[in-house]
Amino acid sequence: MPSSAVVEMREAYGKALADYAAVNERVVALDADVSASTRSRYFGERFPSRFYNVGITEAAMVDVAAGLALGGQIPFVHTFAFLLSLRAAEQVRTCVAYPRANVKLVGAYAGLSDSKDGPTHHSICDLAVMRALPNLTVVVPADAGEAAACLPLVAEHEGPVYLRLSRAAVPNLVPEGAPFELGKGRVLREGRHVAIINCGVLLGRCLRAADELAAAGIDATVVNMPTLKPLDEDLLLQVASSGAVVTVEEHTVVGGLGGAVAEVLSRRCPTRMAMVGIQDTFTETGPYEELLDRWGMGVADVMAACRRALG
Repeated sequence: MPSSAVVEMREAYGKALADYAAVNERVVALDADVSASTRSRYFGERFPSRFYNVGITEAAMVDVAAGLALGGQIPFVHTFAFLLSLRAAEQVRTCVAYPRANVKLVGAYAGLSDSKDGPTHHSICDLAVMRALPNLTVVVPADAGEAAACLPLVAEHEGPVYLRLSRAAVPNLVPEGAPFELGKGRVLREGRHVAIINCGVLLGRCLRAADELAAAGIDATVVNMPTLKPLDEDLLLQVASSGAVVTVEEHTVVGGLGGAVAEVLSRRCPTRMAMVGIQDTFTETGPYEELLDRWGMGVADVMAACRRALG
């Protein structure tokens, strides 16, 4: 069953990383001087000889991590998602993705969750950037429980991974004890008319939208898709049999979950679909929940998208 506990994803992740490092001595952690924010400080406090604060040099940090990986260690790299996917993008491409270096790239404060620092700090295109890089697995947990559950699999996966973490505190909605599998999604609610496919912390809004749609006679499936790449194509095709699909993501609708789903459906099962997310625009400063509503990611937006997809 899901838990009603509201937990910050970064808290659960930071503690899970430190706990996992206690049983796997190959794990090391790097941070670009934001360890209090990313919560990699929990690792540093327990394993100071395996923790590297490289300062505000994100590109160099990725290079260092690639070298550590080639030496047999499993480096976890931490900074804000917009810096990792934009400032350090060339190093991620050339030094990590290209040689398949076993580096785990952890992008914190993703989406609009660094809400009050404004559009320069909002990470709204990181998934599009990272998903486009060959050899890179992309993981987007929906809640704190899933962030902790995915960590051992991310660490043990041989190859580079981008792990997207929100700053927001959200309820744990993924059933406790549910096994996490890279490349697999999960149906959380069965429906007949439309499939809502979620990626990230908007899962609660998707479930609320499904409840309200049910009251209006529209029966919605809700799918949580924590691995954006590789996408669970088999599950996608299964739920697309309803004839209508809606994707929901805290990201631009260009190149993220919506783009990934559209690519699969256009190739294998053309289906009516609509995308909920940021509509190819920059955002602005404000309280987090208000920004989600302002930029098209509210419960009402999910419901409206379902109606559009149904025609």
